[in-house]
Amino acid sequence: MKRIGAVLLASGQGRRFGSNKLLRLVEGVPLYRRAMTTLAGAGLDRLAVCSPYQEVLHAGEELGFLPLHNPDGAEGISASIRLGLSRMEGMDGVLFSVCDQPFLTTNSIIRLKDTFKESENAICALSWMGQRGNPVIFPADLFGELAVLTGDTGGGAVVKRHRERLLLVEADSPRELFDVDTPADLNL
Repeated sequence: MKRIGAVLLASGQGRRFGSNKLLRLVEGVPLYRRAMTTLAGAGLDRLAVCSPYQEVLHAGEELGFLPLHNPDGAEGISASIRLGLSRMEGMDGVLFSVCDQPFLTTNSIIRLKDTFKESENAICALSWMGQRGNPVIFPADLFGELAVLTGDTGGGAVVKRHRERLLLVEADSPRELFDVDTPADLNL
């Protein structure tokens, strides 16, 4: 049985947003907490959250996440990927998720997880109408490539090198892949 961990990437600087968007409320709940609750209910084998923000780390610990303080968040997404991956030993796959998709559902995470478990080491990504989105599950044989990413380069670079292994898993709705980049995006 494949074991799947999850890393919640919560280190963003909110440059385009203009402030720490992780704390912004959507339907009365901060973005980071919505993401944690969605992942926590999906039956994953290990959960970790990478963030420089104490509020996020404390909430993660309360919800069963391993809190990983990320002092290098300003480097870009690769710092969180490397940090989270360093605590995923023994996992057959790792799901990477972001905090700024407020309408992502646990049901889609479970479908993504189940598809990965049934695959022959595919890279499984949530999608809508053939367009790849987040989250993405990477198999263990690609952890080495993820671990050497630098700067603001994310897992998409690894996906591009292994397109033939990409397996898209359709979300329940396009709204799930919607991400918040600016305050105007929250005027839903």
